[in-house]
Amino acid sequence: MTWNIPNILTLLRLLAAPGVAILFLYFARPWADWFALILFIIAASTDWLDGYLARAWNQQTKFGAMLDPIADKAMVIIALLVITGFSGMNPWILLPATLIMFRETFVSGLREFLGDTAGTLKVTKLAKWKTAAQMTAIAVLFSTGAFETYFEIAVEGMDTATIDAIILGDIPDENGIVWKLNGAFYSWWVGIVLLWVAMGLTVITGADYLRKATPYLKDD
Repeated sequence: MTWNIPNILTLLRLLAAPGVAILFLYFARPWADWFALILFIIAASTDWLDGYLARAWNQQTKFGAMLDPIADKAMVIIALLVITGFSGMNPWILLPATLIMFRETFVSGLREFLGDTAGTLKVTKLAKWKTAAQMTAIAVLFSTGAFETYFEIAVEGMDTATIDAIILGDIPDENGIVWKLNGAFYSWWVGIVLLWVAMGLTVITGADYLRKATPYLKDD
């Protein structure tokens, strides 16, 4: 194994994947949501940076090529598990998250089975867009969790009639209820749209990989 900066960045991204979930064990919300969002964004940015540095410095290695997709998949799957759990198994999140995790596991299994011929399943540009869409959607949905927690704190102890009156502007919004509700609403739908786009790209690229691998799956 060659320890250069691109490979170290990839390893740090892999280690950051469980860190996103562990943060919720040690910090209360919404701080856990913001810390998870920051850690996820920093880790996700290394996905572009390590590849760029490896090409620019001619430091591409087999170890890096092996570890990079594993780190990406670990980040996406663990983050989706956290978001799905805190969403209360909301079907708008559960369905795309399930298909994304299924595809990632399936493609990893294909690569493992193909062994030396796994080069057949090289990462395509569409697959890179898929990863970018997944990570952007996850980052936005982490912010949704923070906004929702802020809203719940702001309306604590209020009855429904009071909350409705504040939203309608009949009562001064001293706790910033409206902007917190708007933040939760808009970030939710932006995140959901991106997640479903990512799901579509995930299914398309998964089918493409299966098509390329099919000739190697036939018995003699």
